[in-house]
Amino acid sequence: MVESAAATQTQPTQTQPALSRRHEAGAGSARGLLLTLLGEFVLPDEDGAWTSAVLAAFERLGVAEKATRQALMRTSNAGWLRADKVGRRTRWLLTPSATRLLTEGARRIYSFGNLIEGTAQSWDGQWVLVQVRIPETDRRARHVVRTRLAWAGFGSLGPGLWISPHVAREQEATRVLRDAGVADDAHLFVAKRTGLSDTREMVAAAWDLPEIEAEYEQFVAEFRGPGVPSDVLLRQLELVHAWRRFPALDPALPREFLPPRWTGIRAAELFFDRHERWADDARREWKRLNNPA
Repeated sequence: MVESAAATQTQPTQTQPALSRRHEAGAGSARGLLLTLLGEFVLPDEDGAWTSAVLAAFERLGVAEKATRQALMRTSNAGWLRADKVGRRTRWLLTPSATRLLTEGARRIYSFGNLIEGTAQSWDGQWVLVQVRIPETDRRARHVVRTRLAWAGFGSLGPGLWISPHVAREQEATRVLRDAGVADDAHLFVAKRTGLSDTREMVAAAWDLPEIEAEYEQFVAEFRGPGVPSDVLLRQLELVHAWRRFPALDPALPREFLPPRWTGIRAAELFFDRHERWADDARREWKRLNNPA
């Protein structure tokens, strides 16, 4: 294993937790981790990633070399990476599609904490409502609508019915419906709720808040330890990889619909604190690994 440049830093005061079980280092997880690495280190510098650097970084995460190479090839086959051969070595460059995907992902991930706090503090009472009919046989459209509306923070009240407290997401919902090819069979509303039942019951039907809070509590437990990590590159990758799930889990609901002392706010503060504290050292270590000389 390549020796970490961060190893000379102050050792942590307690043992760092290993990569949690929800990020087990199988081939599928390796591809998700690769997207995290590309978005965190390759996207900002636009200088690509050498195979040797990815292998060295993923070895620290406990990902087998075979799974890492499979993740690179599958990501390339999907159109996100382009192989640049330099002698016997390979440098992986982001394609324009990957740059767009990762830029949007980074914007969503790093603005999400502010969204949590902002929505919790003020909300005008308006909801975005999406109603769409998708044939059972159109599995692609159903997958696109389900995954992308969930990523945008929409919750489902039943087949073909989605809601969000963020009026600004109306345009995103429109794009999703058009990309899925179902816009002609969809209806989109922005309105205030005057329903007969309790709004909290509607929220509970659309989102599993106890499960979301449990995920936040696990995140806080995993990254709240004091001290400087002995391997800051590894911990930064784990941190971002764990946090990037929350925009698709947490709708950033108004405070009135959240449990008291909502852990999501504390988790967001922890993420930004750790990310800022570790960013420079992690980037230096990545640049060291990614130096082909």
